[in-house]
Amino acid sequence: MRDKNSFIVEKESGKMNLKRNIGATIYYLVAIRLPNRRAFVGGGIGKALRNMCARMMLNKCGVDINIEKGATFSTRCSIGDHSGIGINAKLGVVYIGDNVLMGPECVILSRNHGFTDKETLIRDQGYQEEKPVYIGNDVWIGHRVIILPGVRIGDGTVIGAGAVVTKDTIPYSVVGGNPAKVLKMRE
Repeated sequence: MRDKNSFIVEKESGKMNLKRNIGATIYYLVAIRLPNRRAFVGGGIGKALRNMCARMMLNKCGVDINIEKGATFSTRCSIGDHSGIGINAKLGVVYIGDNVLMGPECVILSRNHGFTDKETLIRDQGYQEEKPVYIGNDVWIGHRVIILPGVRIGDGTVIGAGAVVTKDTIPYSVVGGNPAKVLKMRE
């Protein structure tokens, strides 16, 4: 038997799903293809429409965000104030802090294929458990960075272009390489 409060929660949940679906439909049919924010013609419209869709789709969406052309992301992502998702970036479940800069073509994974049973084809093993990625505040992620599932990027971290981040980063470190390692600490 339901009480009236549980019905209200279910009803609100249905409204949220409809809002997310409308936002995702507009985003993936139209907004994702519009020019990036620096384009002379249509850049402002593209940015505004992508940001509007993100507000409809995401659990948490900060102020003054920037979602660039071609970016794909899970509706379970969140993005903090003054942060962005780069051109053609591909994101699984990622929690992005405030003031995060992201270069183009970054890939942030939150799950991988299963591969532990050598008697079963990898394609038949399904997926491993999902592990969200957490990105701290004041982070700069360079061009074509890859971040693997479950990684935590510390506050103030700089990740060099092309890095493959397989482990958590130390706050205020500069990391790079494959696999990424600490190159130096920010002064």
